[in-house]
Amino acid sequence: MPILQTERLTLCHLTVNDAPFIFELLNDPDFLNFIGDRGIRTPNDAKNYIQTGPINSYEQHGFGLYLVRLKEGKTPTGLCGLLKRETLDDVDIGYAFLPEFRGKGYAFESAAAILKYGRTVLHLDRIVAITSPDNLASIKVLEKLGLQFEKSMDSTTSLFSSTSVRKKN
Repeated sequence: MPILQTERLTLCHLTVNDAPFIFELLNDPDFLNFIGDRGIRTPNDAKNYIQTGPINSYEQHGFGLYLVRLKEGKTPTGLCGLLKRETLDDVDIGYAFLPEFRGKGYAFESAAAILKYGRTVLHLDRIVAITSPDNLASIKVLEKLGLQFEKSMDSTTSLFSSTSVRKKN
């Protein structure tokens, strides 16, 4: 069942049936370089990752990383969603796409929908993002979304933030 739909994309919960896609995405060289090695070495590791990561997050927080599919053809393209990390005070947005789906605006399109969902449905006042200072494509997407550089967390991680101003009743 879709969580969100955009003009070209559908975002839905991940299931263990998505393990082959997760295995491919999390072992993409750019994912490993810019996001990190999640230790996914087998399809079974990918199933485990889905169960202990996204599915656990849906149950605990009511949100997580969602599978991003093309509306037409339902081809899986990447992940996009909100995460609650122990290392951050705020919820952060994350996204990753297979190489053949980069540069087509899918990251921006899905992330814009997720930010809107976070603000209007989940009532989050502040959403942050973390990225490598070397990941220029991701930084460009974050800036286009309206997030601004806040600080360097360390030599490998930059924090970007977006604050939504809501009227108090």
